[in-house]
Amino acid sequence: MDSLSDKVAIVTGASKGIGVGIATALAAAGARVAMNYSSDRDGAERAAQAIIDKGGKAIAVGADVSKVADVARLFKEVDSAFGRLDVLVNNAGVFRFGAFDKITEESFHLHYNINVLGAILTVQEAIKRFGADGGSIINLSSIVGSHPVAGALLYGQRKAPSKH
Repeated sequence: MDSLSDKVAIVTGASKGIGVGIATALAAAGARVAMNYSSDRDGAERAAQAIIDKGGKAIAVGADVSKVADVARLFKEVDSAFGRLDVLVNNAGVFRFGAFDKITEESFHLHYNINVLGAILTVQEAIKRFGADGGSIINLSSIVGSHPVAGALLYGQRKAPSKH
């Protein structure tokens, strides 16, 4: 399946789990993939190498999506490696359980900086790079947003599905 040949995608939070699965599927469909990670460099590099070993094109790029400078660098590295951007998949997220009375300023900012601000910053950079044909932005949500789980208030608020 080469329905995405000549397309370039960034997948945030692509060092494990769903992010690796999404990046692998995009590569299998022919896209060149930039796999973003924040802390698990080895996981992202292993996943990128697995794509390369199957004949695809992938790079692993470390960047904290909650930091403007990191996001700018992520997109510049993708520009340098692949010369364009067609798809952004916002998968990066923090999910830490805790009772409501245990929410701290630090835990609040951790969740919102990555889960909300990170999505905003990456979408802003992606829009700057989409050409005349436009592009695709996929912001992942979670069942936790519509079916709350005890101790997941901060995560659930951000991951509620939106209908835009």
